[in-house]
Amino acid sequence: MELEDTYYPKAQYIETATGNKVSRGSVLCGSQNIVLSGKVIVQIGVIIRGDLANVRVGRHCIISSKAVIRPPFKKFSKGVAFFPLHIGDHVFIGEGSVVSAAVVGSYVYIGKNCVIGRRCVLKDCCMIADNTVLPPETVVPPFAIYSGSPARHNGDLPEATQDLMNDYTRSFYHHFIRVKEVPLPPRETTAKLVEL
Repeated sequence: MELEDTYYPKAQYIETATGNKVSRGSVLCGSQNIVLSGKVIVQIGVIIRGDLANVRVGRHCIISSKAVIRPPFKKFSKGVAFFPLHIGDHVFIGEGSVVSAAVVGSYVYIGKNCVIGRRCVLKDCCMIADNTVLPPETVVPPFAIYSGSPARHNGDLPEATQDLMNDYTRSFYHHFIRVKEVPLPPRETTAKLVEL
């Protein structure tokens, strides 16, 4: 199944030397603590909270619009501590999802409007369905499909999940195409002012 092309204006995205495409409309707090490994797409409205702890995102990941990536925390008697968040390779995070996991493995699909509770561990090759709420400290095993609120295990993925996610994220990246803005024609009013 071939994905449709998605077009974006050149001026709205910053492209890095490693092929990352980061929207100017995203908020990267504490950018010195955020590592994008290459060919990562960060769409408009995304918030990544690197000011709380280190956030590391693997290669060929897609973070859809309005998603929030926030390192997990733990309350102690003396206060709150934040822990680094590591996201593996070939991960898709859907629109409007909030991820506060400790670890998101590789080849993971997180649907739209999901809430991944703090310090969850998502193993490689798992899927979180749309509108799912994963309670804090949940461990999602490989090849499992979780859905619902609170989330429950309700199915299994095929053994080819790794290849499918690999193809999906690479295809998404290749179909995310930059277009140059067409310059606007000169306005007549400015020409008239010059004549005066």
